[in-house]
Amino acid sequence: MIRSYQPSMFDVGQHPELTVLAGRVERTQLTDGAWVDRLPAWLQGSDEVLDALLDTVPWRAERRQMYDREVDVPRLLSWYADDETLPHPVLAMARDALTGYYEPELREPFRTAGLCLYRDGRDSVAWHGDTIGRGSHTDTVVAILSVGAERPLHLRPRSGGRGLKVPIGHGDLVVMGGSCQRTWEHAIPKTARPVGPRVSIQFRPAGVS
Repeated sequence: MIRSYQPSMFDVGQHPELTVLAGRVERTQLTDGAWVDRLPAWLQGSDEVLDALLDTVPWRAERRQMYDREVDVPRLLSWYADDETLPHPVLAMARDALTGYYEPELREPFRTAGLCLYRDGRDSVAWHGDTIGRGSHTDTVVAILSVGAERPLHLRPRSGGRGLKVPIGHGDLVVMGGSCQRTWEHAIPKTARPVGPRVSIQFRPAGVS
C-alpha cells in the first residue's frame, strides 16, 4: 500500500463527482494541427478515487529493452480493455462523458483505459508519442484524468521549436488531440522534490496505444 500524499482540504469526505465539460474546457492550439485541452478539477472527490486505485488495481511492473540492455519501466502499469469493468465507477462515467463531449469531433467513442502509477518523483515517462496503432498515421485523441500529486506534462514539437509545460493536478483533465501524437512528443520528467503518488488514467479510442 502506497500512502504519502496530502489529501486536499476541499476533497475530504466528498463523494466522487464529475463537473460539466461543455463551456469549461480550455483549448490550446499547437503547431501542425495538434491541440491540447485542459480542465482543472474536473473530478471532485478525487481522494476516494486515488485510495481505491492504489488499493485495488492489479498494478504490474514491466521491463523494456533499452539499446543493448533490459531496464525497469519507471512506473507501474495496468490496462483495461473495452469489455472490462473499470476499477472505480466514476472512471466509467468519465469515459462516457468524454465520449459524449468529443464524439462529434472524434467520430468514435473512447474504449480503453490505461493506468500508470507514479509512486514518487523517481517515477517518470520519457519523451514519446502514442504512435503504436492508428496514432502513427491518423489524428486521434488521448484523454488523461489525473489523481494524486501534481506532476507537469511537458510537450515539445518533433520538428523543433518552443514547447510548453502543462500542470496536471488532483482531479485535472488534459486531452491531447489532432496530430499531437504524431507531430509532438510528451513526457513526465523525474523530480527531486518530495511528491506523493499520482495515478494517470488514459482513455483512448480502439486501436490507439
